[in-house]
Amino acid sequence: MYAWIFRHLPGPLWVRIIIAIALILAVVYLLMEFVFPHFAEYGPFNLNVTINH
Repeated sequence: MYAWIFRHLPGPLWVRIIIAIALILAVVYLLMEFVFPHFAEYGPFNLNVTINH
């Protein structure tokens, strides 16, 4: 799948590498900004715990 995406990017090799890096960074940003925070409240590491003393 990644080879198919890389082959269909325009330009010479160095341009395709830059575009591929930009695409990877965009996907990581979108995952960190929108997807992972939504599922964090359901995960085992939810640190929003109230301790009464």
